[in-house]
Amino acid sequence: MDLATLVGLIGSFAIIISAIILGGSAGMFLDPASILIVLIGSTFVVLMQYPLSQFLGAGKVAAKAFMFKSVPLDALIDEIFNLADAARKGGLLSLEGMDVSHPFMSKGIQMLVDGHDGSVVKSQMSKDMKMAFERHDAGAKVFKALGDTGPAMGMIGTLIGLVQMLANMDDPKSIGPAMAVALLTTLYGAMLANMLALPLQAKLEKRAHEELMAQQLIIDALLAIQAGQNPRVIDGLLKTYIAEGKRIERE
Repeated sequence: MDLATLVGLIGSFAIIISAIILGGSAGMFLDPASILIVLIGSTFVVLMQYPLSQFLGAGKVAAKAFMFKSVPLDALIDEIFNLADAARKGGLLSLEGMDVSHPFMSKGIQMLVDGHDGSVVKSQMSKDMKMAFERHDAGAKVFKALGDTGPAMGMIGTLIGLVQMLANMDDPKSIGPAMAVALLTTLYGAMLANMLALPLQAKLEKRAHEELMAQQLIIDALLAIQAGQNPRVIDGLLKTYIAEGKRIERE
């Protein structure tokens, strides 16, 4: 689990809720009409922008913001070095049945063992990589749309509240509830966008790029292994994916 995402989410809402409680009654910040306009309204507006499958799939993709575990590239390179060494000594068939930690790499290793040509391996693995990135990017776009829509729906709610207030100035009792709708919808819209939707979009985009880099590294490694390159040459090639200051030279 990614603690940074969880701690950030809980912490941000905890700060706002604490400020509300310390400032007075928390009940005044709960308004059904405002919730209806911002949360439900934003959901339906975003639903209009995307196919139902993509909209529902965004929920599964969002789990990556909390559950996704980044693959340390140095550990991945170490594993590839051992695989390359085994292939150089015993041939590609020696890789069959070996324990491979990354599912994407496991699929590629199986293609090498099955004797597929390098161009076929590169084409198939690159296509899988591209499709996975597009699926993750599609989920991030849904949250981007939600982040854009939330404040807009908050503004709509504010206008509704102002119209209701101005239309009933002769009834003092109606001014308070109408003003609450006007202000709380803006608050809810800002919270939905800046404390949930947009941070999730940013984290999902980061996860997608991390996975893309790991998969590109694996493709380069598979092609090098199939070409029979020296494991140390492969190791040096793959370390270009790591920042120079973080590279550890192999003994």
